[in-house]
Amino acid sequence: MIDVLLIVFIITLLYVSIANRIITYVKVLALQGFILFGVTFLQLQEINTLNLVLILLETIVFKAIAVPLFLDHLIKRNNITREAEPYIPNFLSLVITTIIIVVTILLANSVKDDNLDKIFFIVALSTLFTGLYFIASRKKIITHVMGYLIIENGVFVLSLAVGNEMPMLVNLGIMLDIFASVLILGIFLNKIGDVFKDVDVNQLSNLKDY
Repeated sequence: MIDVLLIVFIITLLYVSIANRIITYVKVLALQGFILFGVTFLQLQEINTLNLVLILLETIVFKAIAVPLFLDHLIKRNNITREAEPYIPNFLSLVITTIIIVVTILLANSVKDDNLDKIFFIVALSTLFTGLYFIASRKKIITHVMGYLIIENGVFVLSLAVGNEMPMLVNLGIMLDIFASVLILGIFLNKIGDVFKDVDVNQLSNLKDY
């Protein structure tokens, strides 16, 4: 069942690579949060109850509900257009994302380590590199925020591979990292929306130090 959920997670990466609407990205992030909730619940069987509850709250409440709602608020607050306006055509973007996944599969198969859970390794690296590509190939600042959140999901998947040994302090650090990043970027995005009429990343070239 865990493998099925992780495969669905990979499919969300392919889907987001060809999506045109920003609201679709928000929905994909919410779906990834629910998938991570399912994977966490099934994978972490040996940790204490309090630690497990914390991780489950982190995925279902924060990743699947709070962050998507906050991003939706930012989109409405700044009157961001529905179109994502990527630099690269959808078909080429799908090809690049597919290549990323294939390369990570080849890389995972080349690693000879019995302690390495290859499916987690493949999903984690695919998510990390797709997030980086997502940031590089989109124009709007809000999509860069979403790309960062995709990268963070990849880090989370990688941590789940050794989640049964992950201390509570690490979980708190992950949650604090997400919260601080989204909050700071959200405030920054609101400020940009107040100054500029469009939250295109190209507008940043107009910012100067005085």
